[in-house]
Amino acid sequence: MMRFPSSLLPGTPTRLGAHWDGMGVNFAVFSANAQQIDLCLFDPRDRREIARFHLPEYTDEVWHGYLPDAEPGLLYGFRAFGPYDPVNGHRFNPHKLLIDPYARRLTGPISWSDMQFGYRLHSPRADLSFDRRDSAPYMPRCVVVNDAYEWEDDVLPRVPWDRTVIMEAHVKGLTMRREMERNPQPGTFQALGAPEMIAHLHRLGVTTLELLPIQCFAPERYLLERGLTNYWGYNTLAFFVPYAGYLANGSPHELRAAIRRLHKAGIEVVMDVVYNHTCEGSELGPTLCYRGLDNAIYYRLVPGNERHLINDTGCGNTLNLSHPRVLQMVLDSLRYWASEFHVDGFRFDLAPVLGREPYGFDPGSGFFDAIIQDPVLSERKLIAEPWDPGPGGYQFGNFPPGFAEWNDRFRDTTRRFWRGDAMQQGEMAARIAGSGDLLDKRGRRPWSSVNILTTHDGFTLEDVVSYAGRHNDANKENGQDGHAENYSANWGVEGPSDDPAIVNLRGRVQRAMMATLMLSHGTPMLLAGDEFGQTQDGNNNAYCQDNPISWLDWDRAASPEGQVMIGFVARLSALRRAHPSLRAARYMHGRHHPLPGLADIGWFRRDGSPMGQEQWGEEAFHLLGVRRASTDTHDGVDVTYMLLNPGGDDIRAMLPGPEGRWTMLLDTTSPEKPETVLDEGTKDVVVPAHGLLLLSLAPDAEPDASLGGDAP
Repeated sequence: MMRFPSSLLPGTPTRLGAHWDGMGVNFAVFSANAQQIDLCLFDPRDRREIARFHLPEYTDEVWHGYLPDAEPGLLYGFRAFGPYDPVNGHRFNPHKLLIDPYARRLTGPISWSDMQFGYRLHSPRADLSFDRRDSAPYMPRCVVVNDAYEWEDDVLPRVPWDRTVIMEAHVKGLTMRREMERNPQPGTFQALGAPEMIAHLHRLGVTTLELLPIQCFAPERYLLERGLTNYWGYNTLAFFVPYAGYLANGSPHELRAAIRRLHKAGIEVVMDVVYNHTCEGSELGPTLCYRGLDNAIYYRLVPGNERHLINDTGCGNTLNLSHPRVLQMVLDSLRYWASEFHVDGFRFDLAPVLGREPYGFDPGSGFFDAIIQDPVLSERKLIAEPWDPGPGGYQFGNFPPGFAEWNDRFRDTTRRFWRGDAMQQGEMAARIAGSGDLLDKRGRRPWSSVNILTTHDGFTLEDVVSYAGRHNDANKENGQDGHAENYSANWGVEGPSDDPAIVNLRGRVQRAMMATLMLSHGTPMLLAGDEFGQTQDGNNNAYCQDNPISWLDWDRAASPEGQVMIGFVARLSALRRAHPSLRAARYMHGRHHPLPGLADIGWFRRDGSPMGQEQWGEEAFHLLGVRRASTDTHDGVDVTYMLLNPGGDDIRAMLPGPEGRWTMLLDTTSPEKPETVLDEGTKDVVVPAHGLLLLSLAPDAEPDASLGGDAP
C-alpha cells in the first residue's frame, strides 16, 4: 500500500479534476463558497477511507493540492466544509462524500440510502434540518485515470450535412437481443461496434449514429423502489464518465474501440448529452456532488427565495450556465468527449435551458457564443432539442447558425397528413421543403431541420399506426404519463391485428410516412427498430423499461415482413443519395431556375397545373405533388416529382412539364416493385390510396417554360 505524506503540496489550479503527470497527481476543484475542502483516499480492496488531506491552496475560487508518487487507479472523493444555510442557498455538509465534477471514472454504483441526503429525510423541518451520518459507504469512488489510447489512423468521417442520415439508438436496446458470431457482451459498447451492427447500418444507408445518453447517470430512487429504472439515462451524475453499464469489462477503451470501428466504416457517432440538470433533483434531493460543493453556484436558485431551485427542466434543478465556472465545466466536458473519445457531435437535451439567461432565452447567450467560437466543438455536428418545460421553452427555429434542430413540426404534420386530417397540405409542403418558413435565415441551410417521425420519446412507427392512445400501465404511473396526443391511428383495431386488410393498410401508411421522412429536404433521423416494425406495445414513454418492451426484437428484423421494410428503407436511402433534388444543399423557394423555365421547386394539382394560392386552403384536398430540380455533380439537372395521396381512394394525376420520359422510382404501396421506365409520352399516373410515388425525368428532357408551379 502506498505511504502517504503528512500533507499535500500546493499543486496548481489550472486543470480541474485529478490529473497524473507521471510523478504524482494534482487535484483541483472549484467552489466559491466553501471554507475548506478535504481530499479523501480509499483502499481499492475494501473501499474504506485510508487517508484524508486538506486541499492546501485556494486560488481564484479553486481548491488544489498535489500528491507526490500517486498513480492512476487511486480512489478518491471530496468533502466540503461551509455554511449549511438552505434559506440562502448554501448546503455544505462535510459528512457527505462528494464526487469530483471532473472525475473521469467511477468505481462502484450508487447504493441509495437516507444517508446521502444533507438533511434528515423524515424530519418535520425537512431540508432545514442537518444530517450528520456519513454517506461514504453508499457512494461510488472517483478513480484517477490515464486516458492514453492508441487511435492509430482513426479519422473522423465528417459526413457532409446534406448527405447525413441519422439513426437514434440506445446502446443496450439496440444490441441486447442481437445474436452475433464473435459473442460480444450484449447491451454494451462491444456489441455496438460489432460487424453485424455495422453491416446493418451500412445496408440502411445510415451515416450517423446518435446514441441516447452514455455519460454516467443514476436511476432515481423512487423508480428502483417500484422495480423500474432510468433506462434512457437522462439523469446525469458525472459529465466526464462513460456509463459503466455499457462497459463489458469496465474499461472506457471499449467505447473508444467501438467508435474507432464505426469510424473505419465511415459512420459517425453523436452523443445525446444532458447539461441542463443533474441527478441530484430538487432542493429535497440527495447530496452527491454539485449540491455539496457549491449549491448556490452550480444551480439556478429562485431569486428572493434561494432555498428553492429553479426547475426549468421538469427534473427538479437547472444547471447555472450563466456562471463562468459551470459553463467551463460543460465546455471542458464536451471537449473531453470530442478529443479523448473522437465523438463526432452532440445532441443537446432541452437545449433552450442552455441558452436561458436570467432574462430569458438568448441565441447569443454565453453557451452558444462559446460553442460557436470553439475551434474543436464548432467543427462537430451540433443538434438542439429546441424545447423545454421552462418559460418561453419552445424555441424551434431560434438557435444560432451552426446548430441543427429537431423538428417536431415535421413529425406532427407528417402523422396528421397521412392520417387523413383536413387542411394539412400547406403545412406538409413547408415541411417537405425543409421548413424554410421557420429556418431559412442567417444563412442557415436545409440540413438545419432534423426531420423526425419518431424518437425514443413517444410511439415507435409501428405503434403510430397500431394504437389510437397510449398504453403505459407498465410504468406504474396510472397510465397518465407520456404525451396524450400522438396524432396516431389504429386503423380499426387497437393494438396487434391479424386482419389482412388492416395489416396491409398499416403497412401502406408506415411506408408512406417513412418515404416522406427520407425524401424531404432536411436531415432525416430514423428511430432504431422502425426499419423492421419494432413495437413497444403502445407505450409512448418507455423511459423506465429496461426490458423487452424497449430492447429491439431482432426476430422481427429476420421475418419476411421485417426484411421487406429493411429493404425499403435501404432503397429510400439509395434514392436520396442518387438524386440531389431530394437532399438540397440550399433552400428552394421556386425563384431559382436550374434550366430556363424550370423552377427549383413547384407544387401541382392532380390535373398537372400549378397550385394557386387559393388551392392551398381547400378542405377536400387529397393530393400533393411536388417537383424539384437541382444541378448534379455532372452539371446536369436532376428532376424528381413526388406525389402524395393520403386519401382512401386511388387518384389519377397528370404529370407536369417538362415533357420527356419519366421513370417510376418508387411506389410505397408496392415496396419491392423495381424502377420502371414509363412509356414515351406518358401523361398521367395512378397514385394509389395511402401511397406515395416518386418519379424522375430523363436528363435529356426539354424544359417547358409554361409550367413553373408556386412555392407554398
